[in-house]
Amino acid sequence: MSAQNNNALTTQNTEAFILPDMVGGEFAQSDLAEDMDGLAVQFQRVKIPGGGVLQFEVPGDDPENPDYTKYLTGIILFNHATNAYWPEGSEYSDDTPPLCQSANGKCGYGEPGGVCASCRLNQFGSAENGKGKACKNMRAVYLLRSGDVMPIILMLPPTSIKPFRLFVNSSFTLRKRATYGSVVQIGLKKEESGGFTYSVATFKKLYDFTGDELQRVAAYAAAFREQAKASVVERAELNKAAAENNIEITQPLPQLSDNEGHFDIVGSVIDGDRVPLPA
Repeated sequence: MSAQNNNALTTQNTEAFILPDMVGGEFAQSDLAEDMDGLAVQFQRVKIPGGGVLQFEVPGDDPENPDYTKYLTGIILFNHATNAYWPEGSEYSDDTPPLCQSANGKCGYGEPGGVCASCRLNQFGSAENGKGKACKNMRAVYLLRSGDVMPIILMLPPTSIKPFRLFVNSSFTLRKRATYGSVVQIGLKKEESGGFTYSVATFKKLYDFTGDELQRVAAYAAAFREQAKASVVERAELNKAAAENNIEITQPLPQLSDNEGHFDIVGSVIDGDRVPLPA
């Protein structure tokens, strides 16, 4: 096998998928570490657009000029639940931090705080209009794209959680396969309900890794997952400390897409207007 093949993951009828440790560079790691001394490295965050828009806005080199793409393609390294409660009417304001948030979807800190499963604001009917939940249940998906040094975080709003759950069940769980074992494509589709139009994520498996390729991906994903889990715990501790000291929780959290109150959580209803989903 040539050196080039040793430095890239290859699959039949596909281009090579390049892991971060395969990405070369002109600068030493020590130089990069010095540049970031005292600065926190953050994942780039992507959200599901609102209003039925069928393109993702992806941060680029110029914050004022993001990139736009119809699809996000890569490996799902890790995903986890996350909850947040904003004042009613402020769910879509980038300038309004949540009053309470949970980094793992299990325990929230802030007002009201506590165990998410039993929290009154995490029950159907708790929203101000009497429909849906006041607390927004979301899913953070860490997607590594080929050639990228770090994954992006795609924050799924409640409307996209059911499609994601069904996709993971059919493409991975039932096949006894981890999500990092395949390259997936995430797109968008337009949904309408109650006179409102909104965007929902779609998911498609493109191909599986096998053999040596899968082993390399698995090793990388295992190391990343441990770091990601530790990061979630650290964020939870920061939220707890902020709540105990009555400090406003300002830790960045991706905002929900503006789905006009339509939130698909469980079953066959869109939590918000209780409108049945199409068959």
